[in-house]
Amino acid sequence: MRIAIDAMGGDHAPKEIVLGAIKAIQTFHDLHITLVGDEEQIRKHLTSEDRIDILHTNEVILSTDEPVRAVRRKKDASMVLAAKQVAEGTADACISAGNTGALMATGLFIVGRIDGIERPALSPTLPTLDGSGFLLLDVGANVDAKPEHLLQYGIMGSIYSERVRGISKPRVGLLNIGTEEKKGNTLTKEAFELLEKANIHFVGNVEARDLLDGVADVVVTDGFTGNMVLKTIEGTAISMFKMLKEALTGSFKSKMAAAVLKPDLVQLKTKMDYSEYGGAGLFGLKAPVIKAHGSSDANALYNAIRQGREMVEKNVSATIKKEIEDTSISSQPTEKV
Repeated sequence: MRIAIDAMGGDHAPKEIVLGAIKAIQTFHDLHITLVGDEEQIRKHLTSEDRIDILHTNEVILSTDEPVRAVRRKKDASMVLAAKQVAEGTADACISAGNTGALMATGLFIVGRIDGIERPALSPTLPTLDGSGFLLLDVGANVDAKPEHLLQYGIMGSIYSERVRGISKPRVGLLNIGTEEKKGNTLTKEAFELLEKANIHFVGNVEARDLLDGVADVVVTDGFTGNMVLKTIEGTAISMFKMLKEALTGSFKSKMAAAVLKPDLVQLKTKMDYSEYGGAGLFGLKAPVIKAHGSSDANALYNAIRQGREMVEKNVSATIKKEIEDTSISSQPTEKV
């Protein structure tokens, strides 16, 4: 199995990207990685070349670049060349911690959508209090959505959760302002009807306040709402840990307590760190494309590689393609005799 990685994307590239790749190679013996980027910079951190190749390029898409324009103009950018490896069949998946919008454009223009998928979804797995996590889609690939898009999100999320996360009959919930069936706007009401008829384990509407309690394994919403929820959860977690740190370092007594609690606090932080689950998958493309967090360290990048490897191994894209085809066929009106 071969995975292409944009070695120049992210706040800590290429060092953390290279270290994460080395860790993955040491863990997965069937894996071959192509690091795409400035060869001189990459080699500064490359301690082993066992099953690691370098595809050299000096061109990089910056976080400040306009996504679509950058993808079209910077044809030799590390992110673009990593995606081309997938499109040309020399890699099975690609990963980048770079410009999110550019990666979505790259996935659409170069890797391509699965036939029948109207809108791909950007989908991270977020932590829950019990440690099981839940998949949230979409978180920004599409600001607007139609009911049919939310149906496809539910199907794709269910397949991923079952195949990669090993959840039998994943519970799919529709994010809404209340749990009652008739709650919400036109989008959620119509999406509810479609999801209820789909070949998935739909558990109805779920509220944002219940997400971290593990009310569903898969939560679907439009990209605007999903992005707001994602950043609210992320911001709240960061703020809570800051307040906790201040409370535990404010006096000698609290510092003594912090020393005793440190192992438990480290475990809690790890539990609530969504980078432990991997990156955000861009579901609905012909091959796995993973968006790692922009501030990814080596461990976060390693988890994104693990995620991409599992998606390839479990044939997630092919399964989504078949399920969407079957759904499209079953939704066609029958001809009257």
